Amino acid sequence: MTTKPSKIKTLTVAIALLTAAATPLAADPLKVVTTTTDLAAIAREIGGSRVRVKSIALGTQDPHFVEPKPSLILDLRDADVFAEIGLQLEIGWAPLLLDQARNPRISRGGRGYLDFSEVATVLDIPMRRVTRAEGDIHPLGNPHYWLGPENGKRIAALFAQKFAELDPDGTREYTNHLMEFVRRLDAAAARWREQLEPYRGTPVVAYHTSWKYFLLFAGMEIVGYIEPKPGIPPSPSYLAELIERMRRAGAKAVIVDPFYDAKVPRLVAERAGATLLILPSSVGGAAEADDYISLLEYDVTKLSDAIRR
Repeated sequence: MTTKPSKIKTLTVAIALLTAAATPLAADPLKVVTTTTDLAAIAREIGGSRVRVKSIALGTQDPHFVEPKPSLILDLRDADVFAEIGLQLEIGWAPLLLDQARNPRISRGGRGYLDFSEVATVLDIPMRRVTRAEGDIHPLGNPHYWLGPENGKRIAALFAQKFAELDPDGTREYTNHLMEFVRRLDAAAARWREQLEPYRGTPVVAYHTSWKYFLLFAGMEIVGYIEPKPGIPPSPSYLAELIERMRRAGAKAVIVDPFYDAKVPRLVAERAGATLLILPSSVGGAAEADDYISLLEYDVTKLSDAIRR
């Protein structure tokens, strides 16, 4: 006996409906918008397939200065989580975008809002009132804390906590991802310390105070900055004094981010007998630095190579 095509079709549809009813639908991924690629990279590590992440700033971009494009408002309007560095790093653009998005879930104080400076160990917190005459000093402290591995772990832990709060079904997955990330980062940090140990105490110069956390971890001595004050261009007399200070100290490297003009740092390095080292301070700032651990790996390797010369 031959079953008619119409009956076969009906049976197939019935089986499909029963299977769909028995299998719970996967939850939509949490929509996460971060201000920087560093936060985005760690969010992906912790969230895995349960999150969809977008960074506003590029890894090649100075996160202090981002154009608040209208297209970004649409991303924020639909977001479940908004994550920022804080300490006024994004003060010139993030509040405007959040205000225009009109999304109560991610507004300051909302369930999906995250400010990672609340859990980070922060350097350079002023003990007195600061003014604009002192340059672009952040009155709440140095916001470049993600360049310290211990703060990387703190960022990861807060992401895991928030994702579990918003998506309880994924708690075990977020916890496992956090444990694996911390394991990998601790192993890498131990390797980096061993790699840098011969150069501990080596004098170096940086363009901006953004490198303070990284150089503290690396055990380097910062003998000066290209900027006399954060955001203030150096004068010829200041540069002459800095070059002389570098010569006396035997400074080995001048570190500068890719988004700064390297002309002045290159001149300083040449005259002081040091190596100019252009290092990314964010994920995506170099092709090899495509996640958080590889960013620090890249910077440690380049720094140790430059000092060894």
